[in-house]
Amino acid sequence: MTDLEQQVFSQVRAIIANEEQVIGRRGILMPLKKAIIADGDIRNVIDIVASDPALAAHLLWRSTSASNPAVQSSKTRSLKDALIRLGQVNIYRYAFTFYLKERLDELPQPYKKLVQGYWKLTENIAVDAVDSLHNMPDLDVDPDEVQTLALFSVFGQVITLTAFAFLNAEAEQSFPLSVIKSIIDNQQEQLSLEAFESLGLDEELKEEFLIAHNLRQTTRSASAGLILRRVLSARGLLLNPL
Repeated sequence: MTDLEQQVFSQVRAIIANEEQVIGRRGILMPLKKAIIADGDIRNVIDIVASDPALAAHLLWRSTSASNPAVQSSKTRSLKDALIRLGQVNIYRYAFTFYLKERLDELPQPYKKLVQGYWKLTENIAVDAVDSLHNMPDLDVDPDEVQTLALFSVFGQVITLTAFAFLNAEAEQSFPLSVIKSIIDNQQEQLSLEAFESLGLDEELKEEFLIAHNLRQTTRSASAGLILRRVLSARGLLLNPL
């Protein structure tokens, strides 16, 4: 790593560690996380989600987006039905990605275009992973768990590029994109794990991410990470290639 890359690497890591700067909208996420951790009345979670109509609409959509069309019996009729169906862990993961995407849409160019490319990639990976699961009906794996995990497939790259955009916005002289490209290419694993830890995501998500990228092994056949691993391998995206 060159001196310039080391300088940028250190500053990007410092920004990643600043949860509020990276994700932005903490007004909903923080109380939502507390309500989920408390494992209390689902009505508390419903009230928090309902306070942001855009988030509520997104979760209503997500509540059926991973369902198998061949066995889907009925559409979700209420926010309460949707949230109960998703489960609290998936609610938070979907909410996190919703506000992260909102944050990404606020980035200046050319970072916005680059990060949106990553985001489109994650959505495509999610579709492939859920389709793969539906083709394995004997596996007892929650499709929303597979979908939420897939949305974090290239999490390290997304967060690193976002942090780099914030860094350049405050710098007297902009750093070239080639610097952050080199850092992403060579430090993906470390940056991904630091992003998971700094942004307070659940430990199970990080564990399955490691399994998905062939960085950790498991004997559980019913692992969302193993399902995603096949998709990431086919796309040449594994941090640790097979």
